[in-house]
Amino acid sequence: MLSLTEKEIDLISTQLLKGMICFYQIDKKRIHQMPDDEDYYNYDLTEAEEDVLDEIEENPDNYAEFTQMEPAQEHQMMQDFIDRRVKEKNLADDLVSSLTKPKANTAFKFLIDDSKYKSEWIEFRKEKYYDWIKEQVDSFNYTED
Repeated sequence: MLSLTEKEIDLISTQLLKGMICFYQIDKKRIHQMPDDEDYYNYDLTEAEEDVLDEIEENPDNYAEFTQMEPAQEHQMMQDFIDRRVKEKNLADDLVSSLTKPKANTAFKFLIDDSKYKSEWIEFRKEKYYDWIKEQVDSFNYTED
């Protein structure tokens, strides 16, 4: 049964928000992170990262993988933030409009970073990622049973 400490959840969350993927090595209680292939096509893995991937391939039951939210989940999280936290109608309208653009995350971040809601957004997103990691732990535990 996999369980993580708050410190481990915080580390995994931080790495996921940076665009990494994480593998939790169950027997040694270690977290390995590396760039997500989809975000870093031309990234050359280090020897240590290749060794970790080889070990995961040889012993997959000893590793739990943690991934970023899917784009639809990220989009819903941004919409929830607007609906629950943003009180100014003009800003809320601009943020909703930003979600319809091709680079929605970038447009949203640009508007939030220039508003009084920046720190509130950072905290909200972090909480949602904590919940996301806990969901992945539950899913991992369920498939193990």
